[in-house]
Amino acid sequence: MLKDDSSKDYSSFGLAYRNFKVRKGVYVPEPTAEFPGDNPFTRMTPIRGKCKDIQFDETYTYLDKSLKFKFLNTLIYFIIWFVASLVIRIRFGLKIEGREKIRQNRKLLANGVMTVCNHVHRWDMICVALAMRYRKAWIPMYAQAFNGKDGFLMKTVGGIAIPENHGGLRKFNKALDELHASKQWIHIFPESCSWYYYAPLRPFKTGAFNMAYKYALPVIPMMISFRPRTGWRKLFGNGVPLLTIHVGDPIVPDLNTSRKEEAARMRNMAHQAMLDMAGIVSNPWPSNID
Repeated sequence: MLKDDSSKDYSSFGLAYRNFKVRKGVYVPEPTAEFPGDNPFTRMTPIRGKCKDIQFDETYTYLDKSLKFKFLNTLIYFIIWFVASLVIRIRFGLKIEGREKIRQNRKLLANGVMTVCNHVHRWDMICVALAMRYRKAWIPMYAQAFNGKDGFLMKTVGGIAIPENHGGLRKFNKALDELHASKQWIHIFPESCSWYYYAPLRPFKTGAFNMAYKYALPVIPMMISFRPRTGWRKLFGNGVPLLTIHVGDPIVPDLNTSRKEEAARMRNMAHQAMLDMAGIVSNPWPSNID
C-alpha cells in the first residue's frame, strides 16, 4: 500500500488512473487488478457459480410480496444491523461521516429517497445500509447476477433484477411504482458494476437520475474512500484498505425543467459532490460518457 502523497503520479497504475490527483493526506491504495482505461462499465467481477437460468421477463416476480420473503428480508436486515455491522467495523474499520444529514433532512426524505454510491467493495451495500441510519432499501441490480450463487442473497436483501426486454421492463417499472407509492427508499450504484478498491470515480449511468426525477425523489450521494491499515488491524485483512463512507447533502429535483436536463444536472451534481467528499481534485473520468 502507498503512503499519502498528493503529488504522486498515479498514471503508473494504468490508463484508468490517468490525470488522477487527490488532496494532501488522501490515501490511495494500490490497484488490486488491471482496470481498463477505455470502458468504465467493464464488468470486473464474474458471476459466482452461475447455476440458474432465470428468464427476466413479464413472468418473473420483481417485487415479492409473500410472507416468506418479508420474513427473510427482515431477517437479513437484522443480521446486517447487528452482526455484519460489527464484522465490517472490526474487519474493515468502517467509519461513517455525515450521517447526521439524513436526520437533519428527515422531513425532506419522508416520502422516499434515492441514494447513490460508488461500487468498490463486496460489502459496499452494507456500508450504505449502515449510513442510512438503519433504513431498508430496494436495489435495482444487474439481472444475470441473480443466476449465480449470490442470487438468493441479492433478492433477499432487496435486490430487484433489471430486465433487458420490454415485457420485463413494464413489470419492473410497475414494481418501482408500488415502492414509490409506499414511500420506500431506493439505492442505485450508478457506475453499474463493481471495481474493487478503485479510488477514482467512474462515469454514471443516467437511469438512476431519470428515476429520481420521475418519482420526485431527493438524491443523497454517498462515497466510499479508503484508509491504510494501522495498529492491530495490520495483523489481518491481507493488507486491504479500511473503509470510510461519506454522506452528502440531498439533491432535490427541479420538476419545472425537462427530465433530460434535470437528470443530467443531478447526475453532475452527485458526481462532483462525491469527488469532493473523497478528496479527489482531478479525476480520470467525466460524470458521464453518453
